[in-house]
Amino acid sequence: MWIFENPEYLLLLTLMFPSIFFSHFYRGRGGLVPASTGLWKSSSFKPKNYFIRLILFLSTVSFWLGVAFIIVALAGPSYVEKEKIYLSRGIDIMFVLDESPSMAALDFPPTNRFDASKNVIRKFVKAREHDPVGLVTFAAEAALRIPPTLDTDGFLDELEDLELMELGNGTAVGLGIAIAALHLQDSTAEEKVIILITDGENNAGEIVPESAAEIAAGMGIRIYTIGIGTRGEVAIEYEDPETGKIITGRYDSDFDEDLLTEIAETTNGKYYFASSTNALDGIIDIIDSLESSEKRIKIKTTSRSGHRPLIIMALCLIFFDFFIRKLIFREVL
Repeated sequence: MWIFENPEYLLLLTLMFPSIFFSHFYRGRGGLVPASTGLWKSSSFKPKNYFIRLILFLSTVSFWLGVAFIIVALAGPSYVEKEKIYLSRGIDIMFVLDESPSMAALDFPPTNRFDASKNVIRKFVKAREHDPVGLVTFAAEAALRIPPTLDTDGFLDELEDLELMELGNGTAVGLGIAIAALHLQDSTAEEKVIILITDGENNAGEIVPESAAEIAAGMGIRIYTIGIGTRGEVAIEYEDPETGKIITGRYDSDFDEDLLTEIAETTNGKYYFASSTNALDGIIDIIDSLESSEKRIKIKTTSRSGHRPLIIMALCLIFFDFFIRKLIFREVL
């Protein structure tokens, strides 16, 4: 943000207009009288060298611009930057998101379960600028997508690029929790949280969810589990990443609610059931309010003076006018 340390000097700019008027437009200002150096063949004399007149015009404009720059430089222009410095570390949060084919179920209009989950994660991250947030996704395998970070823009860009079934066809809930816990293990935050979003039963991976929950609990990590989706027969549509074909149909939707409840209770967390977009939004808002920390912030202000380039530019413009008038056209006054 640009500011002026001595803005009263800008009032001098108002004096430039009468100065320009009396110097160049006022008839009684005096000055040189044009005289012909050749034979007089008409009723009046008009200089015909338009190039010279243009040079003189640019010279005059250059002089007054230089004066204006000097006045602005006297006003003390400075560029001020304000930076938030957090004096206390926030809560480290890891999302563990299911990307198995069933997350393509079309029971979260106007989109599917996967995109609805991405939307609430996006909303959550934008509101948690103080807290590092990371992301693990899982299907038949699990992978760290984003380590805990305060780079909100980078997180959202990576989230936007996520697609279904990049990690196979399956639901490795335990493996997803284990990888998230592993990347929270060395965190120095006072609170560490995992938010698990899934719509299926664990059927893949080398680590069972109960064991992963116990490991997380031993690290002081709290897990909130969200079972997403309606029960019963639902429509589904997704693109097979191997063939590129669009798969459509219906399937019998269900998930292991007892397992999700056990995972949450083992880690002193809580289980939630989201059967609609509004319910999912509400659950994320509840978790957001539960997992809050005191924010101690210091505002660091840095200021960079901007008068030097203005003075340099002003001197260049005024010297240009001097060079044109005194050295080329050899004016006396």
